[in-house]
Amino acid sequence: MITTALLTLAIVTQDQASLRAAPRDSAAQQAALWQGDALEIRGQRMDYLQVYDHRRERAGFIHVSQVRAVSLQLEEAPQLLSVVRFLRESPGAEALGIAYTAAYLKAAPAEAIGAETFDALGTMAERLARRASMKHGKATSDVISAHMEVASFYGVGFKGYEQGGSMQLCYNGEAFRRVLALPSDAEQRARAALALTRPDCMSPDLHPQERLAQDQWRAEVLDKLSTAQFASLPEVSKNRLRLRRAGVFASLAFEQARRGEAPTAAAQRALAELAAVNKLELSDNDRQDYNDAAIRVGASRWAAETALPRFAKLTLATETGQAGETCVALYENKADGKPGKEAAARRCTYGIVWAASASAHPDGQALALAVQPLDAWRELWVFRKSAGKWTIEVLPPASNGPELGYVEFAGWVRGAPQMLLARETRIAGRLRRNFEVARLDTLTAEKQAGDPGALAAFRWQDAAWKRQTVILR
Repeated sequence: MITTALLTLAIVTQDQASLRAAPRDSAAQQAALWQGDALEIRGQRMDYLQVYDHRRERAGFIHVSQVRAVSLQLEEAPQLLSVVRFLRESPGAEALGIAYTAAYLKAAPAEAIGAETFDALGTMAERLARRASMKHGKATSDVISAHMEVASFYGVGFKGYEQGGSMQLCYNGEAFRRVLALPSDAEQRARAALALTRPDCMSPDLHPQERLAQDQWRAEVLDKLSTAQFASLPEVSKNRLRLRRAGVFASLAFEQARRGEAPTAAAQRALAELAAVNKLELSDNDRQDYNDAAIRVGASRWAAETALPRFAKLTLATETGQAGETCVALYENKADGKPGKEAAARRCTYGIVWAASASAHPDGQALALAVQPLDAWRELWVFRKSAGKWTIEVLPPASNGPELGYVEFAGWVRGAPQMLLARETRIAGRLRRNFEVARLDTLTAEKQAGDPGALAAFRWQDAAWKRQTVILR
């Protein structure tokens, strides 16, 4: 993972340090060096070290104030590890920390190298990747790019994915895999599991079968902590693991349903993990993760329900369409309660039809149904009868996207041609939670608010919805 052939090192400690052609301040600059660059020491002249830069394949001189000499002798390994421990918690010094880690791995005997070293390496590499994914000015971006080149020289790998017109850079996680393979404490295993299962570091171009395999692997990684190890974690770390598990098992439920497998256990696990989160112990940085996990669970929550509803005036049936399609057919029941021969309305989709979500209006003139085309995006189909003709309208969670979101039926308003809706989305990093009173004839919102208590019509909210939804968390 980290390789170096250097035996006597000078590690650069300053950005844009000058590698000069001669041991003088006025000498021509051969190259600009960055913190973490490792140089082979070949001699000294006055206040300059004569060095060779293996990364650039160039020799030169550098002032002694811009480097720290590092011995790779066995007896120096503990001192190098002390520096690694300090730098792992120093934002902005990741490249320097990775260089000292490389030096420690070279100096220390194999039997002395444990999970702590790889935990530190992974922590610094991941933090560097996160910094590189943020928006910065050109000067800062140039520095971070240079630091990533330094890290890459030591064998630290990064991968990038285009998301929403920007590039998401991620550490490839090799050091964290080693942490899980070595004897390690609960905190180290928790950090490794969280780093390896980030949803924003999954390729958006994965084939559905590859996505399922990746989610199954993520679930296994998150369960690598024993019950005793999990119990020993501080509440903040427990919350982070619960949130990640909730999101992963929600995705698993969707993938399993798409393959025709039973998704109930995965969906119930997702709901249980979300419910177990201690909201009083959520840090400010974790609240977005909490909301994101809740939206993922909310989108797939119908996978936890198995009972299919029956209605006096309507019958809903699912049928197989073309390859990969599910078709939904709505029948009006006859006087004897049996469905008619011809479907009153029919529509096909490549999404998951959650038949257990169906809710019919008491007068039999409308029906709401949840359909999920993506693992974190759930729509609402509304069947309506007007002038003797049935139509089907699709309500998405938001007009732009998809990112994260769901819209769901919340109840029929008694004595009025209205229905209650609840929406929760995260678009472009912004969370929005909305409750609406919509007209049945146009499906436009007559009233809306961020709190259902602010809408008088929500006294007609469906009892099952109130009991099952995660939006009221």
